[in-house]
Amino acid sequence: MTNDASAPQSASAGSPSVDALILKRAGLVTALVGAIGIAIGTAAFGGPGAIGGIFATLLVIAFFSVGQFVLGSVLRSNPQMAMTVALTIYLVKIGILFVLIIAFAETTLFNTRVFAGTIVACTIAWTIAEVWVFARTKVLYVDPEAGS
Repeated sequence: MTNDASAPQSASAGSPSVDALILKRAGLVTALVGAIGIAIGTAAFGGPGAIGGIFATLLVIAFFSVGQFVLGSVLRSNPQMAMTVALTIYLVKIGILFVLIIAFAETTLFNTRVFAGTIVACTIAWTIAEVWVFARTKVLYVDPEAGS
């Protein structure tokens, strides 16, 4: 059995789901990009830059992981609702981020420029990794083991 992303994904017990591949690979890529943001923030702004980078990285990983988990659950139980749920999750993420930006606009706890830059970089990294996993993974639309 292979864990290669190019192998067809099915509901068999031994193969990882597309959701698991996305969470693992996109999470790792995002963490690496976040570490770079933290290092740059620390070098440029010291402790507040590091805190801004850490907070941004954790926020992006949490938002996208929870969103992927919820979307995966919906896809398994009610695939017709996938687009509606995906758009709703996106709007909720944007709304929460907007509230956080307003809440922390005048903060001195962390550097807001490092925070914003790391969020953008981590979001782009997660999205590219997610697209890469989808492009390289062959998802079966019909379960060949199911009876007709």
